Amino acid sequence: MEHVPPPAEELARLDRELAELDARRAQLLTRRAWLLAALRPPAPTAAPGWNPSAWGAPAHGSPGAPAQPWGYVPPKQPSAPRSAQNVLLTLGGLLLTIAAIAFTLVSWGSMGIGGRSAVLALVTVGALAAPAVLLRRGLTATAEALAALALVLTLLDAYAVHAVAAPDTDGLGFTAVAAGVLAALWTAYGLALGKLHLPLPAAVVLAQWPLLFGAWAAGAPALVVGWALLATAVLDGAIALWGKGTGTRVTACVGGSVMAFSALMVGLTLSVTASGPLGALAPGALLLTGAAAALAGAWRAPRGFARAGGVVAGLAVVAAVGGVPAAAVPEDWGVLAYLSAGLALTAVVRTGLPRNAVLGVLVASAAVVAGALAGALPGLAAVLLGPVTLLSDVWAGSPEGFRAALGSTLPWTGLAAAPVVLAVSAGLLGSAYRWWPSLARIAAPLIAREEPGPAGAAAYGAGPAGSAGAPGAGTPEAGGAAVPGAGGEPGAGTAGTGGTPAPGASGAEAPGAPGAAAPGASGGPWYAGGRAGAPWYAGGAPAARRRPSGAALRGAAGAGAAVLGWGALLLAGAVLDVPYAVAVAGETVLVAGLLALAVRGAGSGRDGSAAVPVTALVVALAGAVSAGLLSLASEGASYAVFGALTALLAGASVRAGAGVERAVFAVAATVGGTVLTGFAGRSLELAPHEAAPLVLLVPALTVLFGARLRRNPVALPVELTGALGALVAVGLAVPDAPFLALVLALCGVLAAGAAVRPERRPVAGYLAAALFVLATWVRLAASEVSFPEAYTLPVTVPALVVGFLRRRKDPEASSWTAYGPGLAATLLPSLAVAWTDPDWQRPLLLGVAALAVTLLGARHRLQALLLLGGAVLALDGLHELAPYVVQVAGALPRWLPPALAGLLLLVVGATYEQRLRDARRLKDALGRMR
Repeated sequence: MEHVPPPAEELARLDRELAELDARRAQLLTRRAWLLAALRPPAPTAAPGWNPSAWGAPAHGSPGAPAQPWGYVPPKQPSAPRSAQNVLLTLGGLLLTIAAIAFTLVSWGSMGIGGRSAVLALVTVGALAAPAVLLRRGLTATAEALAALALVLTLLDAYAVHAVAAPDTDGLGFTAVAAGVLAALWTAYGLALGKLHLPLPAAVVLAQWPLLFGAWAAGAPALVVGWALLATAVLDGAIALWGKGTGTRVTACVGGSVMAFSALMVGLTLSVTASGPLGALAPGALLLTGAAAALAGAWRAPRGFARAGGVVAGLAVVAAVGGVPAAAVPEDWGVLAYLSAGLALTAVVRTGLPRNAVLGVLVASAAVVAGALAGALPGLAAVLLGPVTLLSDVWAGSPEGFRAALGSTLPWTGLAAAPVVLAVSAGLLGSAYRWWPSLARIAAPLIAREEPGPAGAAAYGAGPAGSAGAPGAGTPEAGGAAVPGAGGEPGAGTAGTGGTPAPGASGAEAPGAPGAAAPGASGGPWYAGGRAGAPWYAGGAPAARRRPSGAALRGAAGAGAAVLGWGALLLAGAVLDVPYAVAVAGETVLVAGLLALAVRGAGSGRDGSAAVPVTALVVALAGAVSAGLLSLASEGASYAVFGALTALLAGASVRAGAGVERAVFAVAATVGGTVLTGFAGRSLELAPHEAAPLVLLVPALTVLFGARLRRNPVALPVELTGALGALVAVGLAVPDAPFLALVLALCGVLAAGAAVRPERRPVAGYLAAALFVLATWVRLAASEVSFPEAYTLPVTVPALVVGFLRRRKDPEASSWTAYGPGLAATLLPSLAVAWTDPDWQRPLLLGVAALAVTLLGARHRLQALLLLGGAVLALDGLHELAPYVVQVAGALPRWLPPALAGLLLLVVGATYEQRLRDARRLKDALGRMR
């Protein structure tokens, strides 16, 4: 009888057989392809550099290439022919160069004048003529090696001519002439043999020295040397723009950068050290010429070089224009001349310069302003941090002036212009904040915005059809990338100037209105308050970079104006050395003004408009700290300043609308009130521990304040600040134990008062109990009680009875709540006394009691009894065994403890998993207890 399997089993069997057939078919096809490839005739060897895949032939490993048999290992490829050829040519050229130098320097004297001339002329002409022949035969690498040798030989020829034909001529002058002649020779040679890469860069290097060495040889002044350097830099710039070959342009760019930097440094040094305005005119002309050259190069340079040229030009103009008036005013006020010149650079936005060059000039203007502000930072830091020195001598008496209170050794007369710099900068930022829309309209033609869209990007301000972008934004000459949509056609997607549609752009109108911005565009530029673009890593061609919104930039300007204006007023007081009372009153008034500004803008949005109030809040707090420290020199000033600050901060917390700002103001007011209570204790001539209860007045008020506010967000920060004040009071009372016990008890009362509220009870309740118990222990220790059980047992017994009744009524109640306070009230003080008791009776009785508590906890599964009793029993046993352990340890060899420790670690490591399971079981068992 034939067995017919179930359908599912039969289907699985068929699938397995089909899979085996497919695998066998693939194996046979692979073998067949390899055999066909082996039977084909070998292909001709390709020339070096031949790439069959570039002409449509399948590359190795691509579809269509013959597969290799199983286990095939490709043979190791030999070194590339051109790599080996370059190494051999380099070594050969190096050896010939060494031989030529050795011949010229060592063997020169053994030949006559005719022989010398014939040998050098013959070898040099041969080295110069050989590359032309080699190039015609296609041996480019060999020609390059001989050209390098010819370059060295021409240098040796110049040295030989000077040593034999003109030994009495000046070395610098001869070097200048020789460098010029060789530069011209190698330029002509490189242009004649255009396939060589070395001659033209070598000519550029040689062209750096004729003017410099010529001026140096003629003993020219530094200004003439600067002009020589600048002329060389201009020549390098021309070569970098129009030179032939990448190596030539790179070499010219590097040489021009070095020469231009040197020329500008010469001009700057001469301008700064000029004795008067007339003496600064000539260096200024050098600097202005350098700036003009940098701008001329930026007109045609790529984007990065154009911006760098704009920065250099801007700094050179500032040094030239600002150096003339700076030489006419005292040295301390010269910074204002440079600052004015730097600010005047912002007018460049109205010129027709390329966009990237204008951006570079604006960066230079910002750098000048930042440098001027950096010069004012030391004085401002001294004003803010100087009053810290008063902490070591509080209420020593009012100093005569503001500077005396600061205790700084800064040369204040040299900072006379610093407040003016801060004030001018603050005024400019404030003006920008006030008239931001107008400023945005002025900058609109300068800054182009790229938005992601279907065609990759949209031109900034693409509104009506054919609207153009910023000047130079889409032209390669201006260094900017081509912007789609800026070509003058509706919705055009052309890139560059060729009119070829960009990827993803059809050249037709985008969906919607003609020339409409890409989806997601805000409809306005980023700096005018529009939404910032997509992040840089988002899709798009090119991906748009995230920029701050206009509101954020405007808020930053307003915040900077507030900070700089505040710093200008503070620094002006120190520079003028106003009386101490005026300085203290002035700083307090400034804090009041900043608080008003912070309260007025509290709760602003998150789009950048909150920068001004937040900055005002931070600066107001910093000013409050500085004013408070400054007032410590006088008792009356301290009360007046801290009282005024506390009232101002409290009023600000009432008027502020936002939760965070209100909480900050309230916390600061609480700190001020705590400081005032400390002042009161000092005025009453109380010792620190005697003033501690007085400091608790503010924490008591915070508890009442929290009960009033309840779940208001401000309540918790204020109560935490009050708790820190209570901690300060405890620290003041530590030197005196009776006062410490009193302060701890008062803190326990405050915690118990806070525990009345349900939302504070879980934390404050336990804290109150701990403080009361700790106060009791401290009081007993202060009274030198040798039998604390006489005081603790009357508390422990009723507490345990109450806990038993609580557990009887509510079996789910925690043993820590029911029995923990009562047991801790006796066991812990007794343990502390037992550790200092030389007799054996107390440790024995304590151990027995702890053992009984531990057994009861294990019997009734009560966590508090088990843990408290076990801990006390272990510590008590350790105290009793400690002397014997010390004796045994002293008798053991020194190597035995480390050996035992290592053995213990090995055992624990070997049974690590088992120990983890035991620890988990123990944790679970304790967790199940009550």
